[in-house]
Amino acid sequence: MSNCQKRNYKSETRQAQARLTRSRILIFAKKLFQAEGFEGVTIEKIAQASEVAASTIYALFQSKRGIVRALMDEAFSVEEYEALVEQVKHAKSSKERLVLAAAIARQMYDAEKAQTDIFRGASVLAPELKELEQEREQLRYTRQKETIEAMAKEQSLAKGLHLTQARDILWAFTGRDMYRLFVVEQGWSSEAYEKWLAQLLIKTLLKKV
Repeated sequence: MSNCQKRNYKSETRQAQARLTRSRILIFAKKLFQAEGFEGVTIEKIAQASEVAASTIYALFQSKRGIVRALMDEAFSVEEYEALVEQVKHAKSSKERLVLAAAIARQMYDAEKAQTDIFRGASVLAPELKELEQEREQLRYTRQKETIEAMAKEQSLAKGLHLTQARDILWAFTGRDMYRLFVVEQGWSSEAYEKWLAQLLIKTLLKKV
């Protein structure tokens, strides 16, 4: 085996080991956050539970906030969200766009459901982690601008509803709190939530024909 091949092999091995270490840390961090809450967990506790050095965790995630960000991305990555948004861009009608918006909300929050307790608890307990949720919400609000503008261009928005109002309504109705109230708290199925949300968006945002 040439020196170049040996170096590539060693590099690939290190990368594989790093991925396994990262995954192990996230698994144990999630368990600890669920059991003890965000503030009750330290980097040292996570290091001990996952059997790695604290310095390794700092190198991979920088902080507890970095770990929570990684857990959020693991549940539903920005890349996955962007791929779904692309589907909305190619929708053939305003009604189809809103049906897809409901589907996106369901898929996103279904993916996050297992970590809902961590996210909400962390946001309440640690103000700096609220910034992570705000980043996600700002991204969602920004992406939805194109949907509303396309609907306005098609002159399909409900009578008397201006762009900012329509955008705010779409953002609020497709928010995770709505999902939490119906699916998590009241036990609705994800399918029932998606169907209801699509009907609500269509009824609220589209002009009557």
